[in-house]
Amino acid sequence: MNDIIKNIEDAQLKAVVPEFRVGDTVKVYAKIKEGNRERIQVFEGTVLKKQGGGVRATFTVRKNSNGIGVEKTWPIHSPNVEKVEVVRRGKVRRAKLNYLRGRVGKSAKVKELVK
Repeated sequence: MNDIIKNIEDAQLKAVVPEFRVGDTVKVYAKIKEGNRERIQVFEGTVLKKQGGGVRATFTVRKNSNGIGVEKTWPIHSPNVEKVEVVRRGKVRRAKLNYLRGRVGKSAKVKELVK
């Protein structure tokens, strides 16, 4: 039974997985279906967390829209995620940035990683 599920899940994996880390500012190009039309919508924000593994791996992105925090979670291997583009690298020391939810203004920023 487990072999059957594993084979099905392996078929769903993307060949090229986008390379980004927690704290990075990313642009997520997501496919949106409206009736019979399909378009791509860009969601730009900071990666709060990455969790799970294999097909079930997800990532959460948070942005501020008109003074209101908006979070979206996508599966990494979803066909609805066209691509993930890294805008800037973030310097963080945690795996999950849940503390950013309670912050406003400059304290909600993540320092940029300079190499």
